[in-house]
Amino acid sequence: MASTHTSQAELDYARVEQAIAFIAANYTQHPTLEDIAAHVHVSPFHFNRLFTRWAGISPQRFTRFLTKEYAKQVLAESGSVLDATYQAGLSGASRLHDLFVTYEAMTPAEYKEQAAGMQLVYGFHATPFGECLLSLTERGICGLTFQDASEREPALSQLRAAWPGATLLPDATKTGAIVTQLFAGAADAAKPFNLLLKGTNFQIKVWEALLRIPAGAMVSYRDVAVALGQPNASQAVGGAIGANAIGYLIPCHRVIQQHGGPGGYRWGSARKQALLGWEATQAKLQLMS
Repeated sequence: MASTHTSQAELDYARVEQAIAFIAANYTQHPTLEDIAAHVHVSPFHFNRLFTRWAGISPQRFTRFLTKEYAKQVLAESGSVLDATYQAGLSGASRLHDLFVTYEAMTPAEYKEQAAGMQLVYGFHATPFGECLLSLTERGICGLTFQDASEREPALSQLRAAWPGATLLPDATKTGAIVTQLFAGAADAAKPFNLLLKGTNFQIKVWEALLRIPAGAMVSYRDVAVALGQPNASQAVGGAIGANAIGYLIPCHRVIQQHGGPGGYRWGSARKQALLGWEATQAKLQLMS
């Protein structure tokens, strides 16, 4: 298990998360840099440097990506993104920082038969979006969740409950190499990541659809339901999204409300907006480069 020492990256993200929550709650009042810095208890100069180091752009420019107007614009432009990417194939459409994902689905019956003999390794690691708990089996990544360092034991308890028959072993060296590749890029980008999905048939279909949403895009719950051929199943889609245990890689954060609101997120609305804003920022910077 990783050390409980709080890293600089985690401290930075804690302030960024507070700032994003403040901006999202007050964007109609156009908060100034001084307003945001005061809310997180640092000087405007220090906060501007901290935020720009994290996002790549200033907090004032980042604010635009948190507005409903921006989200509605992206929804309008991305309304058919799932239909288009279904034609492209899973691997090509699910690229994430030039890393791509393959998956193996495990039905409830398969899980019941095999979980008792599985070995699962895990580790806690800092990411640009706070600490994560990454868990692996020999068949692939089976969990990626976010939590504060003070919430490690509850996070492990949830992991044990999800895989009650498996043997859990800490191995931060093994999981750390994958986290570095996921969040910082890596030279061997052609190597795919294997995911082990455990859920009902409907949940797995929803997660398959999420894997096809490109970074920087957003779709609505109804868009996902329509893509599955069940346009009246938005609520069921929301339930399946809420059950996703592999955050970031299965990008449930890219599904928002039809009117542009962010909607719920298993790991907190501020983190969801941080992910969406950060991805929008990276897409913008790539266009400028």
